[in-house]
Amino acid sequence: MTAANESAMVKTYEGKRTIDGLVVTVDGRNLGEHYEVKRFTRFGFEWSYDGDSPQQLALAILVDYLGDADKAVRLSGPFMRKVVANLDNDWTLSAAEIDVALRDLEGGDGIPRRDR
Repeated sequence: MTAANESAMVKTYEGKRTIDGLVVTVDGRNLGEHYEVKRFTRFGFEWSYDGDSPQQLALAILVDYLGDADKAVRLSGPFMRKVVANLDNDWTLSAAEIDVALRDLEGGDGIPRRDR
């Protein structure tokens, strides 16, 4: 296992709705939108429904977690529908939960089920 994989295994993502707006962190630091990879929206993150802002959150989580921008873009829609659209107002997402979702989405072969 590489150091990058070990680091990804312990990551924890958290989202909260506050009086000042939405806050999303990874291991206590703010998670960037990763607009440099792909921009689905200009309105930032959202969750608990299927849409452009939740897909931006899915992309940001996957870019950070996977370290692979192309794979993150490819999986952002399916991951948004499976995970992000179903998050509560305040949520925590562990590396283990992300791994389970990715395994299910990829079907063990690295290809999103929808793309087969």
